[in-house]
Amino acid sequence: MNRTKVDEEEYWNSSKFKAFTFDDEDDELSQLKESKRAVNSLRDFVDDDDDDDLERVSWSGEPVGRRTRLGSFQSLSDALSDTPAKSYAPELGRPKGEYRDYSNDWSPSDTVRRLRKGKVCSLERFRSLQDKLQLLEEAVSMHDGNVITAVLIFLKRTLSKEILFRELEVRQVALRHLIHFLKEIEDQKLLLDLFRFLDRTEEFALSHYREHLSIQDPEKRKEFLKTCIGLPFSAEDSAHIQDHYTLLERQIIIEANDRRLESAGQTEIFRKHPRKASILNMPLVTTLFYSCFYHYTEPEGTFSSPVNLKKTFKIPDKQYVLTALAARAKLRAWHDVDALFTTKNWLGYTKKRAPIGFHRVVEILHKNSAPVQILQEYVNLVEDVDTKLNLATKFKCHDVVIDTCRDLKDRQQLLAYRSKVDKGSAEEEKIDAILNSSQIRWKN
Repeated sequence: MNRTKVDEEEYWNSSKFKAFTFDDEDDELSQLKESKRAVNSLRDFVDDDDDDDLERVSWSGEPVGRRTRLGSFQSLSDALSDTPAKSYAPELGRPKGEYRDYSNDWSPSDTVRRLRKGKVCSLERFRSLQDKLQLLEEAVSMHDGNVITAVLIFLKRTLSKEILFRELEVRQVALRHLIHFLKEIEDQKLLLDLFRFLDRTEEFALSHYREHLSIQDPEKRKEFLKTCIGLPFSAEDSAHIQDHYTLLERQIIIEANDRRLESAGQTEIFRKHPRKASILNMPLVTTLFYSCFYHYTEPEGTFSSPVNLKKTFKIPDKQYVLTALAARAKLRAWHDVDALFTTKNWLGYTKKRAPIGFHRVVEILHKNSAPVQILQEYVNLVEDVDTKLNLATKFKCHDVVIDTCRDLKDRQQLLAYRSKVDKGSAEEEKIDAILNSSQIRWKN
């Protein structure tokens, strides 16, 4: 049995394939952007509960159950046997044990009705093109996707592809079912031939691009992606294909260099923090995190430089800062964190600025066990007073809570907070000094 026939049988007997419906829509074009947007692999490097730090896109679908209207078939060969079906009835006037095969008397309509009921029957008696096309017309008129696909499998096996394509071009319902079936069994060669015949160039390009998923060798995958660059994608998708190729090309260089450095054992960062996984085929944002973790100080001219990645792939400031913060905080490199948010104007004055909002900075720093002094500095930079107080209370930044209550002249809230600090602590003494001050005009 050849591979194609095995795939066809697996279509009916395996739960990983889902039946076509008349409402199906092809969302392949949206999935194409995986290489630039998916960040699921980031969990290898950061905490599992950092889910909202980076956007996530999953490429996989939900499992589909085994139930179909042809569920009574034990296998595809039961339904579409190469030999006449063994459906016999006794005939009057014949000796006992002598039978007549009635399957040859079934019309295309009778055959389709039997298929729909899950009955065993052979399609081999339909030999002429006219009979085969009538069988297909009857199947389409039943509006049963499984029966249509069963007939299409028979036609695919018994007609040349040129005749099959020509006849399906004017039968759009059957055509959509065949395209869906070929995608499910991953018959890329026939699918590409079909799209060429139909002159559906973007679908052809996309189907060709999807073949890279089955290529495991990084160099071969890179060379294959190179062949996709000139294909007739939309302008947006062409840019993503180019990015995908460029990213893998760069990952191959970085991986080879870092593997050598790690093996030599002379680079401190690799000794202290051995790599958990290869960078090959990782999404763009995961690659950026890796670069910020292992190559943060490298000059812009190197392929592994975070700044180089940012410029090459036009990564937005917000995404870059968020990723760099996660990487440097993971290493407890607090000086790098401070420099990430420090800007200088033309007069030389410095100022802290966070495109992701200082409230998110505080959350990420706390997850990475930043010292309270550092937490307090960034909590103080949160502009919204209520958010600042909530964060300061949550992370026990006592000085921020005390100073904010004093500035708000909120005596009652300060008294309430006094009960939350340790007895005889410096914080309690500070609160008492403020409460006893005659310089403050309390609002309550």
